[in-house]
Amino acid sequence: MANIVHSSSRLARRRTVDYLYKAVSTGFAAVSLLALAWILYTLLREGLPSLTLDLFTKDMADGGLRNAIVGSLTMVLLALLLGAPIGIMAGTFLAEAGRGSKFADAVRFINDILLSAPSILIGLFVYQMIVVTTGGFSGWAGVVALAIIVLPVVVRTTEDMLALVPISLREAAFALGSPMWKVIMFVTWRSARTGIVTGILLALARAAGETAPLLLTAFGNSNWSLDLGKAFASLPAAIYQLAPYPDPKAVSVAWSGALLITAGVLALNILTRFVLAPKK
Repeated sequence: MANIVHSSSRLARRRTVDYLYKAVSTGFAAVSLLALAWILYTLLREGLPSLTLDLFTKDMADGGLRNAIVGSLTMVLLALLLGAPIGIMAGTFLAEAGRGSKFADAVRFINDILLSAPSILIGLFVYQMIVVTTGGFSGWAGVVALAIIVLPVVVRTTEDMLALVPISLREAAFALGSPMWKVIMFVTWRSARTGIVTGILLALARAAGETAPLLLTAFGNSNWSLDLGKAFASLPAAIYQLAPYPDPKAVSVAWSGALLITAGVLALNILTRFVLAPKK
């Protein structure tokens, strides 16, 4: 009888602790959702008044953000074209050929450092290596900085996704006489393509919202220009430059820029979560 009472008391205590953990977790989740909703509400309230056609057809010098929008898209896409292939190749090496290798361990360690490094340090590095060397800010320097930010995200996700591909698939391909490069291209990459594309989109979303590296590399430009060899406009830099203005119209344009970046990043995350999710 005593054992039954003791077991019942222990079960009740476990249920109480379980309910407590669930309540705390739910509370923190609610706080996070409220914070996100508050941010989105503030962006919509402050940014919608200036979200007009002029915002997309006029440059910063004329009260719009056309050059900043085009500049951000240009630098982010070029950074993705530069960083994503290198990241996929590096992640493939770590997953396929570098298992147990000291060199691979060193590459993985450096990639983890890059993944957690503050973006402003990457901006300072590119500033010293390119801006100081060439004698001026440039869009190419911004592209390199964003590519360095993209690189470790793609490396990590590629390695993790390839590691999930069953060994039996590789062994079956090798048994049929396929060389290593064919096994990687037509078996492992094809099996992990959803996860790899997801990692690329996540890297794109991260690079799109970076401000500090661009202030130290591309800097910004108020006029229309597609010359990447000179100071180049971007949305994050435009927001940073317009926000302190005493003119309420300029501040409203800055809010609209922040709303555009947030909407773009949210769209990429939604695309990653729902469209590219593996089918059950």
